[in-house]
Amino acid sequence: MLSPLGPFSLAAASRFGRGFSPSPTAGDDASMRLTFACEAANWQTVGVGLTQPQDDVLLEVAVAGGGDDRGVVAAAAEQCRRILSLDVDGTAFAEIGRRDDVVRGLQKRYRGLRPVLFPSPYEAAAWAIIGQRIRLPQAAAIKTRLAEGLGERVTVDGVEMVAFPGPARLAELGDVAGLNDVKVQRLRALGEAALDGRLDPARLRAGDVGDRLADLERLPGIGPFSAELILVRGAGEPDHFPRNERRIQAAMRRAWSLPPSAEIDELAAITDGWRPFRSWVALLLRRWVEDER
Repeated sequence: MLSPLGPFSLAAASRFGRGFSPSPTAGDDASMRLTFACEAANWQTVGVGLTQPQDDVLLEVAVAGGGDDRGVVAAAAEQCRRILSLDVDGTAFAEIGRRDDVVRGLQKRYRGLRPVLFPSPYEAAAWAIIGQRIRLPQAAAIKTRLAEGLGERVTVDGVEMVAFPGPARLAELGDVAGLNDVKVQRLRALGEAALDGRLDPARLRAGDVGDRLADLERLPGIGPFSAELILVRGAGEPDHFPRNERRIQAAMRRAWSLPPSAEIDELAAITDGWRPFRSWVALLLRRWVEDER
């Protein structure tokens, strides 16, 4: 069982997750199904069914290949806590809306929505590499093929699902249709980095944010945009304004009636009022601009 601190709606998370093409989830407004390689359980594949009959979120964990190891189940629950941003106390999030009319409107429109993350920083980094310089649908199709060809299957609530392969499989990756040799080499290096602990989420959420981003940029194929993606949507850093996300910057100019010439530092000054939930507000802005297209 996961007990949210502050408002949280699994229905809102499920709606967002179903439309999150880089790492789509299954379910409906009453439930959510996830499958992933569990970091703290030696990357063992698990599937998790989630429901929220009242305030608490209930989980049913299935382990690929069967078994009910309590350590794996507990690790899967903690990873779900991070995926749904329930590892952050959101009690004070409403305070930002009281100070900012735009944020208050977003919070009202997307009531109870918190960032829904990639299952892990490792999987976020894999998506960043796969998606470089190709269209999103093409990247999503390649990621699906990798899962179906190399990932393990697990049944969640009677539905068979397949997880993105763990880093050991990626470290030995062969040719993949749609991926050039450079991307294959980068994905192999990513698998090795994950096995070495360089993408540990706790490590990525501790210390100076500039140092953390610089460390991520040392991974082959990871630049400033991808590093922020991994930090915010992979590790779940709750308080970072993504300075390389142009869609969010465009959304801010529109929502705050700023001219197109408004510079990044002017936008960043506005986000100071969002602390310590800058990533959360940025997520609501991204959802809003997508809905308004």
